[in-house]
Amino acid sequence: MGKVLQEYLTNFRDKVKDCIKTRKQILVTTHIDCDGITSGSIITNALIRAGAKCTVRTTNEFSSNLVQKLRSEEKDFHIITDLGGGFGKEINDNLGDNWFVLDHHEIPEEEHDIENVINAWKFGIDGGKEICAGGMAYLAGLSLDKKNRDLSAVAVVSAIGDRQDQGEKKAFIGKNLEILETAKNLGLVEVDLDLLLVGRETRPLPDSLAFTSQPFIQGLTWNRDTCLSLLNSSGIKLKEGSRWRVLADLSQDEKRNILESISKYATGKDATEIMSEFIGYTYTFPREDRHSFLRDAREFSTLLNSCGRIGKSGIGIAICMGDRNKMLRDGEKVLVEYRKKIRDYMNVLTNERWRINNAEDYVLVNAEGLVPETMTGTISSLIAGSPKNSGKIVFLRTDSAEGKIKFSSRKSVGCRSDVNLSSLMKNGAAQFDGIGGGHDAAAGAKITKDKLDEFLDYIEENVSKMQSQNKSE
Repeated sequence: MGKVLQEYLTNFRDKVKDCIKTRKQILVTTHIDCDGITSGSIITNALIRAGAKCTVRTTNEFSSNLVQKLRSEEKDFHIITDLGGGFGKEINDNLGDNWFVLDHHEIPEEEHDIENVINAWKFGIDGGKEICAGGMAYLAGLSLDKKNRDLSAVAVVSAIGDRQDQGEKKAFIGKNLEILETAKNLGLVEVDLDLLLVGRETRPLPDSLAFTSQPFIQGLTWNRDTCLSLLNSSGIKLKEGSRWRVLADLSQDEKRNILESISKYATGKDATEIMSEFIGYTYTFPREDRHSFLRDAREFSTLLNSCGRIGKSGIGIAICMGDRNKMLRDGEKVLVEYRKKIRDYMNVLTNERWRINNAEDYVLVNAEGLVPETMTGTISSLIAGSPKNSGKIVFLRTDSAEGKIKFSSRKSVGCRSDVNLSSLMKNGAAQFDGIGGGHDAAAGAKITKDKLDEFLDYIEENVSKMQSQNKSE
């Protein structure tokens, strides 16, 4: 399989080198999430280094309208990252041979034969766990010049942002692990087995503990006052002068102390398993400043996601391309705004109970008039992370442009369902003249508003049918 992928990458290299030689204008089009921003940045960086004339821009979704727009652009060549799955024939019909898609989302069988589609699944690589669009863009960049190995660090951020730390203890697997090893060997990333709390480089310890929701600890999670009390009673020094200490400041003994204190709140038969979830691999970029949002890969990915989700993708791309001045400061402001929006949306969803319909196997969330479509994935992931939805599938919907409805689906923690959300969303949307797709555990769809009731019936029927089959086996 590796040889076949290499042949595709060689073809990519040759066509791009020809574009550079003939001074063709290249347009990179990518998605707005962390994986989109990183993959677009990686390939743009590689192109600029190679001497290409290129531009990068982001979009919330890929559609037939966008294909027509690309056709009308005064650009000679197009590279599409983290988008475009299922549109291969349509792109071919409109752009001829002047394009490539670098992606990892599941694609229809007929797309496997299209040379310009460089997709993980074509080469026996699981695009849901083993590599994301950032990794595919990195491999393409590497085909242009081996010196682009330093871009492996940004590819690590993309894998984290796409939740591909799915090995034991949040390790990387497959191609992601190979890319990580390259970054480690270059001294760009350090990997440690450590305490997993959010905001390890930037958040004051009480906040860090309180906002860690996976695993969920009854009485601690989302309860800052209790977390502050716990940390004080465990004898942890919380401040250095006027500055709050963060997790990255603590000694191993202090971390053990915190873990022991947390364990008193984790009770029941699953207590040991819950506590084990607090230990996992961390990915640190030693060349970034201490206490910076960019030093820890998980915080870096959250920063990029926030930029894309509230319409500031350009800031995220600039940071990935190396800007550590104004754009980084702007990015930090965006993150504050992003977190506030999330809190506001979650508060409304909690208080307006009519918005949430709980079934045995799934949860339907009506976020119309509240959550913008760019943030459906973020909010559905948070709802899926809540312990009361454990084992279920979350379907969140909101309004979109042109009288359409956007759906985001997520498998919650502990969900054992055999339902492939990519197939469910893709096939369902196709029945109602919409578009859909994604991954087994996370996918989306868009349909016209007049088909909403039928689509909801389709979801209920298919999820329930699959669950019934599982229980009877």
